[in-house]
Amino acid sequence: MTEIQDRHRIAVVVVTPVLSFDVSIPLMVFNSVPDYDVRICTARPGAVPTVGGPDIVVTDGLEAVAGVDTVITVGSGGEPAPSEVLAALRKAERAGARIASLCTGAFVLAQAGLLDGRRATTHWGLAGDLAARFPSVKVQPDLLFVEDGGIFTSAGAAAAIDLCLHLVRLDFGAAVANVAARAAVVSPVRPGGQAQFIETPLPPERGTSLAPTRAWALARLDRPLTLADLAAHASTSVRTLTRRFHQETGLSPLQWLLHRRVDRARELLETTELPMDQVAEKSGLGSADSLRKHLVERVGLTPTAYRASFTHAR
Repeated sequence: MTEIQDRHRIAVVVVTPVLSFDVSIPLMVFNSVPDYDVRICTARPGAVPTVGGPDIVVTDGLEAVAGVDTVITVGSGGEPAPSEVLAALRKAERAGARIASLCTGAFVLAQAGLLDGRRATTHWGLAGDLAARFPSVKVQPDLLFVEDGGIFTSAGAAAAIDLCLHLVRLDFGAAVANVAARAAVVSPVRPGGQAQFIETPLPPERGTSLAPTRAWALARLDRPLTLADLAAHASTSVRTLTRRFHQETGLSPLQWLLHRRVDRARELLETTELPMDQVAEKSGLGSADSLRKHLVERVGLTPTAYRASFTHAR
């Protein structure tokens, strides 16, 4: 096999109307990982108009979808997709390709019938329209991204980045996904079950963001951290801390800590040969039994199985 054939092949199918930002997301994330080969394609190659921006030139047609490992749809804004796009998606799904959509790309998957009976999401502003037009789709309007039966859908903007990073983590593990996140200058993968609409996405101008407290906690994941510890660092009450934490992250402080600790454990499993009890200790999960419990709950694999699947020599 050639080097290209050994890589995970991704076809990004562009459907108008589309935002240029949505097209750039999979390129930004997946092209930071050498093991991906990403191609952009559309039903009618050439200059593709974007919403509120310049045209983008797409040179590949839908033949690029044949035989790939993952197909991602972007765009449509809820408008009808070309019939040849729908046919290509159905064929790819039957051939065993992983199927995903970013933002309004979920409408394309719904038109192809690939979301029938499945849970899915899209931008919260269009979730009601998706549910009304496709009643067989179980629309989840408040989630960042959803996976059901091997088909992935995401909300808009930053949630699309989250889904792409989640796919990297599924393919190559947390360590590689974190490298991709750093290359894109974004936070590590947020869990798909997190709410897509956060009450206060930007902190008040008075500088009361809890980002310094989160950074402080990340440097101390191996230590016992209580709500009182976090509140003391933030110079606020536990009640106010909890309210503001949820406003800024969509999670409670303890939920956020647990997610970060499991992420740290996954990275240690991938990049070190530490015994399980030391991985648990360094990630703040306490014991090997606790590590096993939380990892199985999160990813469905024991620590030993996870390490065997995602150990990288890079």
